[in-house]
Amino acid sequence: MNRIDRLTAILIQLQTKRWVTSGEIADRYDISIRTVYRDLRALEEAGVPIGAEAGKGYFIVDGYHLPPVMFTREEAGAMVLAGKLIEKLTDQSLQHAYSLAIDKIKSVLPEEDKESLVGLNEQIKVFYARQTPENNYPDNFLSLTQKALSDSKCLQIDYHASYSQEKTKGRIVDPLGLVFYANTWHLIAFCKLRQEMRDFRLDRVMDMKIMSECASPKHPDELKRYFEDLWQTVDLSEAKVWFHRDVIPVVNASRYYFGYIDEELEADGVIMSFAVTDHHHIGSWLLSFAGQCKVVSPPELQEEILSSVRELAKVYL
Repeated sequence: MNRIDRLTAILIQLQTKRWVTSGEIADRYDISIRTVYRDLRALEEAGVPIGAEAGKGYFIVDGYHLPPVMFTREEAGAMVLAGKLIEKLTDQSLQHAYSLAIDKIKSVLPEEDKESLVGLNEQIKVFYARQTPENNYPDNFLSLTQKALSDSKCLQIDYHASYSQEKTKGRIVDPLGLVFYANTWHLIAFCKLRQEMRDFRLDRVMDMKIMSECASPKHPDELKRYFEDLWQTVDLSEAKVWFHRDVIPVVNASRYYFGYIDEELEADGVIMSFAVTDHHHIGSWLLSFAGQCKVVSPPELQEEILSSVRELAKVYL
């Protein structure tokens, strides 16, 4: 990237959030801190009002804005690909918002780039069967949850717990963050009814409202610490499974759903390690590979596989 392009990119970066540190700029463009200072000075000399606050970073003085920014074809293509993922991995609220945003992006592109994106859109597919709520709940609260997080507001939810089948209404929760795992979006929040941190699946939420009550201040690393503490208390065990080399591409497509950790190469395959809490869950998956995989350890998982095979034998023999 030449210096003119870098100066423009730094100016855009400064407008993406309230403060940007010199370290963030240096890391993004792989330049030294001294070069960052020179670039910022050049922007100031060009008339850009840049302010600085000790311990926080640099900022653009309120009231200054760049003219409309043009997207390159590669940047617009990245947005098309992101849209395919949003279509499969989010709910209707975010899909609608993204559709409006991508229309605005397309509107400023040259005609030839617009045509290119139409073709690209047809050539990118994401095949992913998203889980659907068992009770047909709205599953349409991602945008509302994001708004509560950005506005630091509490939420009131009606919730159907899957493990106990208990339905509760009017639960006030103080949101900590949104996390996608196990094929589902989860709201991590302090539940004022239970007086503890809870993990709420968004597809189990029956209704949701933003409260006027302000959420408590959050530390930037609080969500990360929540999961670090959670993993220390969850009863995990290691499972080692040998897979024949012919099925490794198929295994790689879904191994992370079953707690994949690492692997050891073998002459005719791979031994993969998994962190598991439920032998039946991973056992059912392993059965789909028939004789092309073998449980190395633990014995409990081997017995789980044998038990399932015996049950199948009763049906088919």
